Amino acid sequence: MEEITVEIGFDFFALVNHVDLRCPSHNVIHLENYPDSWAQCFVEESLYAHDPIIHACLTTNLGFEWAEVPRMIAMTTRQRSILENAARHGIGDGFTVPANIPGESSGSCSFAMRRGHRPPVRNLLLAQLIGAFAFQAARRLNGLGSMSQKRPRHLTPRQRDCLIWAIRGKTDWEIGRILGLSEETVSQHLDMARGRYGVTKRLPLAVHAIFDGQISFVEALSWQFPPKRE
Repeated sequence: MEEITVEIGFDFFALVNHVDLRCPSHNVIHLENYPDSWAQCFVEESLYAHDPIIHACLTTNLGFEWAEVPRMIAMTTRQRSILENAARHGIGDGFTVPANIPGESSGSCSFAMRRGHRPPVRNLLLAQLIGAFAFQAARRLNGLGSMSQKRPRHLTPRQRDCLIWAIRGKTDWEIGRILGLSEETVSQHLDMARGRYGVTKRLPLAVHAIFDGQISFVEALSWQFPPKRE
């Protein structure tokens, strides 16, 4: 990480989960080369709870420059003071790639410059790709997500369609009208989907399917019809 950080024109990096590092669990991701004085201050004062960069990560899945943060969130006086304090420790502007994975603590990969220097704009797309790859690699090394990899459960296309519309609040009869199925067939598809996850209610079924990546948040919240099947 240190080598690639320098290679793409940055001075510092931080590959971390957004948790209280005073009492971390065994599989927390925490790898950085920030100045020791700032790293110590960040942990001892639990600044992660107020860090504006971390708060901005919760609003997007795309990488962003730190200069954009005031436009992304309504910054408090304390959040501004955190950035000012970081500058006093030698950290200037930066670029952060969020890592918001359902069922896990949020995290990010940040690349930062020394105070007084601007991020290399020409390499921001590269930083986005490297940051995303680095966080996934760190997850694998830490064993995160291993349970879902050992026990994958796949919904059939029709089970997915029925569940998506059920999450949107449609009844079995309404889902049948939308998908061209009978109400009984819709119920059967949802029953079989629950059986695949070993749950008896639709809410835990929806949660499992979203956490496993079978259904995205966009699909669950969108009111557009799913594509027609041949």
